[in-house]
Amino acid sequence: MKRKLLPVIVTAFAVLWAGGSPAQAPKKSGASLTGIVLGQNGKPVEHAAVVCQSSGGSSPRVMYTDANGRFTITGLRQDNYDLRASANGFYSDWERNIVARTGQTKEVTVKLVNKDVTP
Repeated sequence: MKRKLLPVIVTAFAVLWAGGSPAQAPKKSGASLTGIVLGQNGKPVEHAAVVCQSSGGSSPRVMYTDANGRFTITGLRQDNYDLRASANGFYSDWERNIVARTGQTKEVTVKLVNKDVTP
């Protein structure tokens, strides 16, 4: 009887040591938005502020572009998002209803086009 239980106990201990059960699916990370902000001259804009919020207007987040005008927003819940960038008094139009799905990364190009700050 003890010999029959030993493999079961060892297997159970190994599963607990690994932190889960063999049937447990890996957790998916949230959705991600990545992209680039371009100026009116078509060149990447460093340190541009990128505002991202759900299309319903909740959970706004602000990120800044790197030296190459690139940004990445991670850990988003599955939803539709609106995105807008600004730098040096210039703003982009709102990019609306960007579909973000869990485990996926959506690429967005944002162009600074005017000084108008109307929504």
